[in-house]
Amino acid sequence: MGMLEGKKALIVGVASKHSIASGIAAAFQREGAELAFTYQNERLRERVEGFAEGWGSKIVVPCDVANDSDIDNVFKELGKHWDGVDIVIHSVGFAPANELAGNYVDVTTREGFRIAHDISSYSFVALARAGREMMRGRNGSLLTLTYLGAQKVLPNYNVMGLAKASLEANVRYMAASLGPDGTRVNGISAGPIKTLAASGIGSFRKMLSENANRAPLRRNVTTEEVGNSGAFLCSDMASGITGEILYVDAGFNITAMGNLED
Repeated sequence: MGMLEGKKALIVGVASKHSIASGIAAAFQREGAELAFTYQNERLRERVEGFAEGWGSKIVVPCDVANDSDIDNVFKELGKHWDGVDIVIHSVGFAPANELAGNYVDVTTREGFRIAHDISSYSFVALARAGREMMRGRNGSLLTLTYLGAQKVLPNYNVMGLAKASLEANVRYMAASLGPDGTRVNGISAGPIKTLAASGIGSFRKMLSENANRAPLRRNVTTEEVGNSGAFLCSDMASGITGEILYVDAGFNITAMGNLED
């Protein structure tokens, strides 16, 4: 029996087989969860439906997280299949590509700042609000994905760093707000992984190399490792954990200087 047996989980943000959301979906399916997915637009529909089928799911719903009516509709559709929702995975982040390269002050615009915060942070609380009634009293869990750029300055991460800082604050405020419902809220700060989203960050390959060299484990992490950590946080084994950010980055976040021995 898997640690998520009997749990119903909505996964928002699967975009490719290499995405962190895919690693989470695979771990959840292995641990016995029943899954549902969203896709952003018609261009991605067939791809996400294929992924869903591979994980034993036929529940695939359109959702542009910038649209409140889309978010509300997701839970209306889920209500046709399920009597409630135990888990919501928020694996969504976006900033205009032209603001993810160069000097932060020079490239950041009002509109880019707004978009990054709306898609990457606000969407998490919007999903929580829309799904609150379906999750109430089920000892459920909301989980989001963040990155060290929320806490430390990283090259070319720019406005996404501020959006992720907002997201991490969101985790804490949401945990306090939803705790009386029995719902937990946490985040995973994963190390850099070669995903579709990461490809938009300048010098990302150099970031991967530096991370592997400096991390105590002397390597980068995988989507499978993040997925396993997500399964734990969303299981009853983590029933006393809420409002936390769990680092899954081979220990990179604890170091202050590169590996001087190499």
